[in-house]
Amino acid sequence: MPFINSVQNNEKPVRIYYEDLGKGKPVVFIHGWPLSGSMWEYQVTQLPQHGLRCIIYDRRGFGQSDRPFTGYDYNTLASDLKALLDELNLNGVTLVGFSMGGGEIAKYFSLYGDARVSKVVLISAVVPFLLKTDDNPDGVPKEHFAANQKAMMDDRPTFLEGFNKDFYSLGILNQPVSEAYLTSALNKAMDASPVATIECAKSFSSTDFRKDLLKINVPTLIIHGDKDKTVPIKLTAEKSVTLIEGAVLKVYEGAPHGLWFTDKEKLNQDLIDFI
Repeated sequence: MPFINSVQNNEKPVRIYYEDLGKGKPVVFIHGWPLSGSMWEYQVTQLPQHGLRCIIYDRRGFGQSDRPFTGYDYNTLASDLKALLDELNLNGVTLVGFSMGGGEIAKYFSLYGDARVSKVVLISAVVPFLLKTDDNPDGVPKEHFAANQKAMMDDRPTFLEGFNKDFYSLGILNQPVSEAYLTSALNKAMDASPVATIECAKSFSSTDFRKDLLKINVPTLIIHGDKDKTVPIKLTAEKSVTLIEGAVLKVYEGAPHGLWFTDKEKLNQDLIDFI
């Protein structure tokens, strides 16, 4: 299986699993929490048919990548992304980040500028800042995130089962995904390292990306559903578009957080058109 080695913070090499599909303009997909690169199945089976080279990878601690005990801060995660781009010698890349993956993109630009990158797509992304603070009064109270972390430590399967349903805004009258799909997604989430799951939740809930977003200097498309209960659009995308010069916000009416699946045909076409 294909791996690259990422060496950060004087740690031993961490093997990052990736898949490289198709030929053409390179596109690197960064997955959301608590899934793996396999979440992009419905993109990487279609986009290579349109002249795009699609690379997916598993964040450390998730999927088939190594599972170290530490290194789940965004500086390290962005360095893993850089290691992948360097190892594969990719240039003119479009970075596509979903949810937590938007944070890696923001931090990458803050640390490394636009090296190797030509375009950015942020999908249902957690940027610019989720936590409620004195200068971010619309954010989510820290008690909410603390309760989530305790719930994961007490009973991770039950917490993730509920979180999984919120991803797609499931309700009595709204069933946008099948039970089989929900089961598959929950299995992927449960397969992740418990340490990585909790530590990454701490990172995406507390990291302030406002200054990082100012460093993004390439064409940027922001896609977000207006019914996203997990990462509300007013707290994230509507603020991000004001921080990234020239960014364009495309709102998916009625779409939940997990729009990469619920609105996959629309998303795929938007990605093809933008890239």
